[in-house]
Amino acid sequence: MQLSSQSNPLAWSGGVLVVPRAAGAAPSSLETALDEKLDRAISAAAERMLFKGRPRQTLAIDTHGRLPAARILLVGTGDGPLGPAAARDLAALAVADALATRHRSVGFALPVGDAATLAVQLSAGALLGAYRWDAYKSKDPESPAAVVDRFDLLTDADVAAALDRGAALANAVNLARTLVNEPPNECTPRRLAALAGELGRQLGLTVTILERPDMEKRQMGGLLAVAQGAQEPPRLIHLAYTPTGAGAGKKPIVFVGKGLTFDSGGLSIKPAKSMEDMYIDMAGGAAVLGLMRAVGELRPDVPVHGIIGATENMPDGNSYRPSDILRMANGKTVEVLNTDAEGRLVLADCLHYASELAPGTLVDLATLTGACMVGLGPNYSGLFTAHDDLAADLGRAADAAGELIWRLPLDKKLADSIKSQRADIKNLGGPYGGAITGALFLQHFVGDLRWAHLDIAGPALADKDDGHIRAGGTGHGVLTLWSLVEQAAR
Repeated sequence: MQLSSQSNPLAWSGGVLVVPRAAGAAPSSLETALDEKLDRAISAAAERMLFKGRPRQTLAIDTHGRLPAARILLVGTGDGPLGPAAARDLAALAVADALATRHRSVGFALPVGDAATLAVQLSAGALLGAYRWDAYKSKDPESPAAVVDRFDLLTDADVAAALDRGAALANAVNLARTLVNEPPNECTPRRLAALAGELGRQLGLTVTILERPDMEKRQMGGLLAVAQGAQEPPRLIHLAYTPTGAGAGKKPIVFVGKGLTFDSGGLSIKPAKSMEDMYIDMAGGAAVLGLMRAVGELRPDVPVHGIIGATENMPDGNSYRPSDILRMANGKTVEVLNTDAEGRLVLADCLHYASELAPGTLVDLATLTGACMVGLGPNYSGLFTAHDDLAADLGRAADAAGELIWRLPLDKKLADSIKSQRADIKNLGGPYGGAITGALFLQHFVGDLRWAHLDIAGPALADKDDGHIRAGGTGHGVLTLWSLVEQAAR
């Protein structure tokens, strides 16, 4: 989709011309002018259909050749300032209307607010709303898919840089979405490693790939144990970005993503129904890859590293077993109670690897526990950190991104539930607070670093379309991580 800007909405020629209206507000001068040219058809339809400018409320009028635009779409912006997610939703709704009516272009009159900020979100929303993942569906040559190939932001402001920024962020999220949506027979650890190499070559990132012998030298007992039942070989993927400006001397911000490209549960095998969507268990790793694409394109003035522990968890005669004791890369020993609590074993070795980079901030993302979804539902990520300042930074980053996170406690009273009589710790706690004990386990591998854990099990997958969110992999976390990087780069 081509993104551009024009200055005169009344003269815009194309498919769907979008006119925003706030809740309870009088029609804008643009809406009034368009209404006059259409012999009051807009105001009559708005009265008949009770259009009040409520959030996501829409009203469409075909112009039948009386205007350069083929169709007018009123969209409600609701009360108060338009937040980032709401702005993306409006652009996505406009694109959806154009696709449904087979118009190939959208012109969006800029709502009231900060032009550059809104331009970023509207351009991102257009690309996110246009996203479709249909790589494995047969195409009907007699009924080709509708396409929107132009999105024009209609404003007198100079928003060219903001449009480029929005496109870079949307492309990063869409990359993460695609990786999550791909089937596990295609999206393997080797595929993720190859993609990282491509991103490195295209964007000037340094890429390091650890294979099994490298992991053995580093005594990565957790990652190796989870991988040993799979025929597909594991990979530890490390992408690094170093700025050329003054920020090169800053401590790096490091992100670690869980990359379980399929999780059967291992010998502690999941029920069949619970295994159906386990292709998404690499959503944390996908978010890190998407973020590094944005970092490579937008070039922030702070070093950024992305690390993904990629493997499958499969049952096999060589699989690791409940009751095994593993020695991790940091020297700690772990008693395995359940081979389906594998993500924390992979992350533990990746977090120790990340700690050797001496990061100023370390954040991991993982579809770690169903318990987090039980506690927070499908829309929020659980945030765990012992550092109040980092919790505040992540809260601001999520607000700026329009993504939802909620802080949960690292309850010290639950720490005893992962103590082991046979080893230092065990990989499963008691029956309560499973998301908390998972985070407490990871805390053993980060020392005193400024670290946070995001359990993204809920929002990583959507079961239906919702504004700019598309059913399937959501790319959740990419925008929050980018906002955190922006904070660190200031």
